[in-house]
Amino acid sequence: MSRVRTTTIVTDLGFGDAGKGGMVDYLTRSREAGLVVRFNGGSQAAHNVVTADGRHHAFHQFGSGSFVPGVRTHLSRFMLINPLLLTYEASDLQKLGVTGLYELLTIDREALVITPYHQAANRLRELARGYDRHGTCGHGVGETMADALTHPQGALQVGNLASPTTTLRILESTRQRKLNELAGIIAGLRNDPRAAHDLETLHDTKLSGEVCAFYQAFARHVTIVDAEYLGELMGTTEHTVFEGAQGVLLDEWRGFHPYTTWSTTTFANADQLISEAGFNGTVWHLGLLRAYATRHGAGPFVTEDPLLTAAIPDYHNENGGWQGTFRVGHFDLVTARYALKVAGSTDALAITCLDRLAQMPRPWRVCTSYRRGDQVIDRLVPGPYMDLDYQTTLTGQLCNTTPHYDEVSGDESDYVKYLETHLGLPIIFGSHGVTAQDKCDFVTLLQG
Repeated sequence: MSRVRTTTIVTDLGFGDAGKGGMVDYLTRSREAGLVVRFNGGSQAAHNVVTADGRHHAFHQFGSGSFVPGVRTHLSRFMLINPLLLTYEASDLQKLGVTGLYELLTIDREALVITPYHQAANRLRELARGYDRHGTCGHGVGETMADALTHPQGALQVGNLASPTTTLRILESTRQRKLNELAGIIAGLRNDPRAAHDLETLHDTKLSGEVCAFYQAFARHVTIVDAEYLGELMGTTEHTVFEGAQGVLLDEWRGFHPYTTWSTTTFANADQLISEAGFNGTVWHLGLLRAYATRHGAGPFVTEDPLLTAAIPDYHNENGGWQGTFRVGHFDLVTARYALKVAGSTDALAITCLDRLAQMPRPWRVCTSYRRGDQVIDRLVPGPYMDLDYQTTLTGQLCNTTPHYDEVSGDESDYVKYLETHLGLPIIFGSHGVTAQDKCDFVTLLQG
């Protein structure tokens, strides 16, 4: 008798960096998954995977199960594709001994393409914000999404890339539009050396032709499919992993505006794709949290502790670049509960970086509420969907507050039980290091 087909959706319930890559790699191996589906974000993702033999790669667009031979990657229409960076990533993986990447890759033809002009415009806008920067990764994801909403007929999709006429027309119209939109910003940054490369990109009249030629070659090299093909792919394996990017607290409509991404980071996109695929097996919604809080880049961070930032360096998240500083704080029940409310139905949790608890002062501290004067904030109430004014108000509740902590004594198991009790969900996976061998099943609910 055949086993019931199973799908696991992996979603980060924090500000990102909860260990999605390592968990996807572990699930791919332990559940013998044959397919990883990317369901949001773009090339700004950096999902780190370290193998038992010491190979390391930060997955940007390929699925984080790609170290396992034969595992397919599908880039859904909710992904934003950067063909040049995808090509570089394939080359890096091939140097690490990963073979058959393009044969195992499919891309939905409706996926948007991030052009060099979107990336340049994104960076110039962030430079112009100065101290009010939003914490962009500098990959052009938000710029591409904004263009697709305001100029849908001028949005470049993967399905367009095989047509040089259409591609060149869209590239040139995008370049001209960005020059017009950013005229004031360009004038203000003309003498700023940090802007030199991006200004040159927007003013290069020959670049569109060169990019167009590369895109044509790319389109011949990859398999571009219709939306219906995902159902066929899911039918080829007993277990599929849907891999999310970034974190729920950065969600475009539910995150703390304006320090957010232009992407739906909840379970919603994955649920929609699974429904459209006609999948009738078991679907598990798995939420990821670190054993402590982190935030990479700008934005309020109530439990931030400079002593923890110094004590727990993160070797896969460097300071600097477009995102800025990587910060560490104590576990925050207030934001975790909020993330669970807005993420959609969550079946279980995974807690990563449990090994780092040994480097933290004892007893461990967990934030249960915020204080602002005489006001106590112990929960954040979700507002109307797509109401950015409300989200801005929520952001204000995270500013100028101080955390109130519980202290958790005992050992790691006591800490995990405390989080289970206060979050109201079973913690079924734990991670004590970077490799799949460092992950463990607390219970085996996802065997399928």
